[in-house]
Amino acid sequence: MRRLGHAHDLLLQGAAAMAALLIGIVALLVTGDIVLRNLGFGTLPWIVELSEYSLPTATFLAVPWLLRQGQLVRVDTLVTAAPRRVGLALELVADLIGLTISLVFVRYTLAVIADARRLGGLVIKTLIFPEWWLFVPLVFCSVLLAVEFLRRIVAGFARVKARDGR
Repeated sequence: MRRLGHAHDLLLQGAAAMAALLIGIVALLVTGDIVLRNLGFGTLPWIVELSEYSLPTATFLAVPWLLRQGQLVRVDTLVTAAPRRVGLALELVADLIGLTISLVFVRYTLAVIADARRLGGLVIKTLIFPEWWLFVPLVFCSVLLAVEFLRRIVAGFARVKARDGR
């Protein structure tokens, strides 16, 4: 079980590193495009499309790692103001909601991918590629999120159990 947890941690770190790499590449490409345009060499239109696809992908890649680090935006005024037991229950409920939403994303994104593949949908702009490619990172990241929420739920129950001395 510990190996699985370590593998999951490595996946989260890899996804976060990929998000950082994507943002860095987009920043460099956009900067290069601006320099080329200002020097009179024209523009590279595919850079705009690449940034349109990369930035949301980078966001989804970073979210599971951010959840693990406790860096997602959350309003915990109620959790901290409530008695400890109620606060733990509220956190568990929030994690259950997060797990449910993540699994719904997985389910419906897989359905969208299946439909796009069945129909042979293409994204046709400057870049041309199968439409379903856009949704693969969402499935991957939603699965990572679901696993992370499940880990949080298990850890929450362990805290409650330890607190109650069972």
